[in-house]
Amino acid sequence: MQDWPIGYGRRVLKELDSTNAEALRVAGTVAGPEWILALHQTSGRGRRGRVWEDPTGNFAATLLMHPSETPENVALRSFVASLALFDAFVAVTGRAGAFALKWPNDVLLNGGKVAGILLESAGFSGGQVAHLAIGIGVNLAVAPDAQDLEASATRPVSVLSETGAEVDPETFLDVLASAYAKWELQFVTFGFEPIRTAWLARAARLGEVITARTMRDEYVGTFETVDNAGNLVLKTPQGAVAIPAADIFF
Repeated sequence: MQDWPIGYGRRVLKELDSTNAEALRVAGTVAGPEWILALHQTSGRGRRGRVWEDPTGNFAATLLMHPSETPENVALRSFVASLALFDAFVAVTGRAGAFALKWPNDVLLNGGKVAGILLESAGFSGGQVAHLAIGIGVNLAVAPDAQDLEASATRPVSVLSETGAEVDPETFLDVLASAYAKWELQFVTFGFEPIRTAWLARAARLGEVITARTMRDEYVGTFETVDNAGNLVLKTPQGAVAIPAADIFF
């Protein structure tokens, strides 16, 4: 078993409505950081209020932290979590070339979505975030039915179906927690730049034409980079555009 990182709590529960919701409920009573794993989630959610399906055997966990940082800096931990997921997937499957990171917070396996990340924060004071919930959902055993998703959504896949690797949620948590602690230490020690560089080295469709849809606009352009604020930078006919939040389509 992977060595559990020093200083991180570990809580495994049989069932929860949402690991993110639980993390924010107990935020004031947990010294943190602490991982909360639910073996079954009844009301999982993704970005923009979307439902996150969580069949038995899949992974649903949240890392509760107390960063006391600005919202802008806290949000960069989606990249930290993405890198930790990438390393965890490679560790349990041995297939580095099969995985890629999709901005802003998905992990792809053979081009299909295998994992997603949802950051939620609470306890704002003096311009800083007191509590952060980093929710992570992984299709370990089962991929949701594509018919239940939006027509333009990236096809869902599972680790088992694509690689044949059978990984239980608690084992995956051990591997992921160790990987996250390594990247978190680098982030707090050296800042975002080494995280950004590592993320770009694993990025899906870098240098290719993609579509970014915000709540109001749609941009089509070449994926040039991610800037030092975590924004997606597209090269369009009108010039470079930095996009802080959007859904991405290939």
